[in-house]
Amino acid sequence: MSDQPERTVGPAVGAASLPLVIATMLRPQGNTGVHTHIQQLLRYLAAATDATTMLSTPFDWRWPLYVPVYGVRYVLAPVSGSADVRWYRHWHEVFLRGALRTQLADLGDCIIYAQDAPSARAALATRRDHGQQVVLAVHFRISQADEWADKGRIPRYGRVFRNIRELERQVIPQVDRLVYVSRWARESLAGWLPEAAAVPSAVIGNFVAPWSGRPSRERVGDLVTIGSLEPVKNHRYLLQVLAEAKRAGRPLTLDVFGDGPLRDDLQQRARSLGVAEQVRLRGFRPDLRDVLSGYRAYVHASYSESSSLAIMEAMEAGLPIVAAGIGPIPELFDEGVEGRFWPLDDPARAAAVLRGLLDDEPSRRKAARAARERFERDFDANVIGPRLWAFLQDSKS
Repeated sequence: MSDQPERTVGPAVGAASLPLVIATMLRPQGNTGVHTHIQQLLRYLAAATDATTMLSTPFDWRWPLYVPVYGVRYVLAPVSGSADVRWYRHWHEVFLRGALRTQLADLGDCIIYAQDAPSARAALATRRDHGQQVVLAVHFRISQADEWADKGRIPRYGRVFRNIRELERQVIPQVDRLVYVSRWARESLAGWLPEAAAVPSAVIGNFVAPWSGRPSRERVGDLVTIGSLEPVKNHRYLLQVLAEAKRAGRPLTLDVFGDGPLRDDLQQRARSLGVAEQVRLRGFRPDLRDVLSGYRAYVHASYSESSSLAIMEAMEAGLPIVAAGIGPIPELFDEGVEGRFWPLDDPARAAAVLRGLLDDEPSRRKAARAARERFERDFDANVIGPRLWAFLQDSKS
């Protein structure tokens, strides 16, 4: 863990702000946590500053050419996950370098806010000089190699895994600054890459703007969760908890928002556990925050996160949180205040925790109020956005 003290940063910079270039390997639009981070930052800057901002992606350069190059993945993916990941990372970085080289050539001093290590490497390779500073956001859990391994796309500690770690080992010490989205992310990175501690950094959590839509006034269901349908999100465990609650005489409904490869598996699992009528897999919904307040609690079973925007959105909607007290989760809410911690290895005990919250309505409402207050204090874009913007602009950090 770094001995470097956390910096206290001030309000957003005004007219003298350096231009900001956000660099990412992802498509411009999407529903991942990184997409949300980018969208929320751009929205905050547009509303609160006169900053010049631009988004740079691999899809901004030579668009007719990237179609066949990226299309090779459709052939590789069914045959070899490792080859698919290697191809994806290599060619997306090649095209991102082209996009950045074009954007940075005439820009002058600026901040390049990279959202992953390949984007940071592309920025370091194409910046004109050190007046174009590279700041890397540490969104990943431990390493991006671990994320690909968790998805089952590459073997853990295999060749591609080791190559990704080596890229991070080379690039991270070279960037000008690091932004960690949680203290846990900082400690996890330092656990295998102690050199990261020498890079000026700040822990500035994710944030979301208060929802401007009209919240639901009708009860939609008991429980809700948000997340892509992939193994690391651990939705199968939620179904086991529902089955245990039903066995104890407390059937509960669960709505799952998100898409992914495990949809059919989860439907089959729900049927085998006898909870299919209680579970709705509702896919991706852009206006989800309109309906969040219509549930009684937000449940979370992921066993690996760097932060959780979904939990923040649920707290903004005034929902108490039930999640495991692991990784960065204890940084988001406190046991017995905004929600409850439950185990991820004992569905019966988890169901008892859930029943204890839902069957005590005064306590549930108290936790719901505390969750909303915690959001306003710690996760509101109007509170955290200025801190991130000031750190990005602080060339002396």
